[in-house]
Amino acid sequence: MQYHTLFEPVTIANLELSNRFALCAMGPVGLGDKEGGFTQRGVDYYVERARGGTGLIITGVTHAANNVEVHEYPSTPSATVNPAHFVRTAREMTERIHAYGSSIFLQLSAGFGRVFAEMAEGEPPVSASPIQSRWVDEACRPLTVDEIADIVRQCGEAAGIAKEAGFDGVQIHAVHEGYLLDQFAIAFFNQRDDKYGGSLENRLRFAREVCEEIKRVCGDDYPVTVRYSPKSFIKDWREGALPGEVFEEKGRDVAEGVEAARLLETYGYDALDVDVGCYDAWWWNHPPMYQEKGLYRPYAKLVKEAVGIPVICAGRMDDPVMAAAAVADGTCDIVGLARPLLADPDYVNKLRADDTAAIRPCLSCHEGCLGRMIHYKNISCAVNPACARERYARLVPALRRKKVVVAGGGPAGMEVARVCAERGHEVVVFEAKSRLGGNLVPGGVPSFKEDDHALAAWYEEQLRRLGVDVRLGVHATVEEIGREGCDHLVVATGSYAKTFPLGEVSRVYTAEDVLMGVSDPGSDVVVIGGGLVGCELVLWLAQQGRHVSLVEALDDILKLNGPLCPSNFEMLRLLLASSGVDIVTKAAAKAFDGKRVLVDTPEGERSLAATGVVECVGYASNDSLYEECRYGSPAVHKIGDARTVANIMNAIWDAYELGSSL
Repeated sequence: MQYHTLFEPVTIANLELSNRFALCAMGPVGLGDKEGGFTQRGVDYYVERARGGTGLIITGVTHAANNVEVHEYPSTPSATVNPAHFVRTAREMTERIHAYGSSIFLQLSAGFGRVFAEMAEGEPPVSASPIQSRWVDEACRPLTVDEIADIVRQCGEAAGIAKEAGFDGVQIHAVHEGYLLDQFAIAFFNQRDDKYGGSLENRLRFAREVCEEIKRVCGDDYPVTVRYSPKSFIKDWREGALPGEVFEEKGRDVAEGVEAARLLETYGYDALDVDVGCYDAWWWNHPPMYQEKGLYRPYAKLVKEAVGIPVICAGRMDDPVMAAAAVADGTCDIVGLARPLLADPDYVNKLRADDTAAIRPCLSCHEGCLGRMIHYKNISCAVNPACARERYARLVPALRRKKVVVAGGGPAGMEVARVCAERGHEVVVFEAKSRLGGNLVPGGVPSFKEDDHALAAWYEEQLRRLGVDVRLGVHATVEEIGREGCDHLVVATGSYAKTFPLGEVSRVYTAEDVLMGVSDPGSDVVVIGGGLVGCELVLWLAQQGRHVSLVEALDDILKLNGPLCPSNFEMLRLLLASSGVDIVTKAAAKAFDGKRVLVDTPEGERSLAATGVVECVGYASNDSLYEECRYGSPAVHKIGDARTVANIMNAIWDAYELGSSL
């Protein structure tokens, strides 16, 4: 009953929602077809979150206007490309979602403006004024008054099509994150001297006209909400502020943010979906693990106190205790979950059953969602390989029960054991160490990586419930495996840290030894290797008050990891700089005498003070067991780092694919 406030109904306009949870909008890249309709993957993706108990589904962005900013399809859905086709594909989705007692809003975009990255060659991006593009050194073309009117008209048209397709309301994208409507609303971007520039009311006129047009087309009682950022965190062009940083706000400050919220309510908007940030400070709108949980709560509360319409608050709100408190104390009316519902679409139903241990945690890594969208044009999830592939990747019972032995209890080993057991196989896991988790155990030591430990705990609980035979402290040998008489052997033995001779070996350590407290590198630490492991270790050490130098052979840090999301690596870079880390690139460490590390750089030799050195120079596959067993019976497979050294997502996706086929 501690979560009962989260399951009380709430009303937006005249629409009653069954509970206080909303799937917040995430880019539906890969979920639209070439005619602007929803693909079957898109339909199944949203229906799955409704089946899981989420009260309100908000789709990712769909483009209302396609003539000012020309979008390539297939990509995201769009109601106005082929309205009949859109209705045909969307109607199946909305009807299925309604069957689960959920409601669904279509998110409509008025445009991207200076943050649009797909303009045709020779075509500048558009905006309120001739300001700098976010991505290229080119000035934007100011929209004409006639173009603004046409976009407003198309927003109304798209909303009318959405209503016909069964959507219960729409969300306007967005007076947030520095998109086109936000560029009109913020004085830093808007230098116009016509009716769309100058005063706050004039700068919000575009957003007002969009709402009024939708109400005209769809009726005053049709819910129209808006994604809204009451603070921008802009220090300058393409330069954002970090948490706790003292700076001059060039974008929207909190005082104007609260006033703008009041105005948006008077214009007819029925709810405000609150976040903070902009593309110049992307780590606020898309918070990585380096941001605290529930980071939007203070801003949502300020907005809630200023308006009489419902407020939605997202931003790493997956802690149900925090979520319940936010609703109870009036911070917000609705809790927005985005990535947590990618990781576990059944989050809400599991919470309703008070089974929090069954909720698969989100890592805030952005590897499977935003990083994958940017690089591969398809949304998914690092810890849930079935995300956005629900129909095609759904697990089915095995036709014949087999015995599967898994060597290694890291992410890949645990996932393949879980999947095989879910499908009905008998599973035995050998883990040489005293606990499951593999690299999740040292990786989760820094407070900002706490969800790594949560994921390991989730796997332990899942394997316990499934009756998997887990044997800790046991090395999987050829003899041990032979005694099991299994049908399949899965080698998930991970990888080992590469090292190289440097000098004073007694003070040269691996990242794992330092993270696990086996070794203490002292007060002056030199970390060699600027990949993700090295950079996160450096941040953790610097947060403890140690002086840290980071030596990287390439011309920049974080070049070999991917697909990293810009919000993650941009924030990590800034955190390292603000923590006083000495970053030395194009450098090679050549000697360590116990007191100083000698480093060759293009500018000459440098001597770095060091009480200890940590080598983070990569990992090598530990596949010796596979080589010993690869011929004959049983059938042998290798997955995760034992196959190819990569990341947690690679390990879990490898395991899911193999486990679903055995």
